[in-house]
Amino acid sequence: MKGDRIVESGSDRLQDLAEKASAHGGVAAKLAEPLAEDAAFLRKLKPSLVKARIRGQRVSEESPRPVLSPPGSAIRRGGGPNPIAVIGAAGAAGLFVAKLLDWRGHAHPRD
Repeated sequence: MKGDRIVESGSDRLQDLAEKASAHGGVAAKLAEPLAEDAAFLRKLKPSLVKARIRGQRVSEESPRPVLSPPGSAIRRGGGPNPIAVIGAAGAAGLFVAKLLDWRGHAHPRD
């Protein structure tokens, strides 16, 4: 079917984009896995498969092509700033705002 070819072409493009993003590394590599999942999901939306599911026929699921990361480039999970530094900065900012509000509160007493 023409619709199947269009959907397959789109999913192939997404898969290629995922592989390129995985090879690029950095932030782009973090997007590789969701793009590969989207490509696999798009393959499940082929019109012929949808039609078979509507008719109640069993459809064999194709396994998606895996996204291979280039050797030596591990995606670091849980990266980011040091949690102690973030908590300290938040505390300092909160203290500053509290002092600012207290100082401005004395400028306009309600008594």
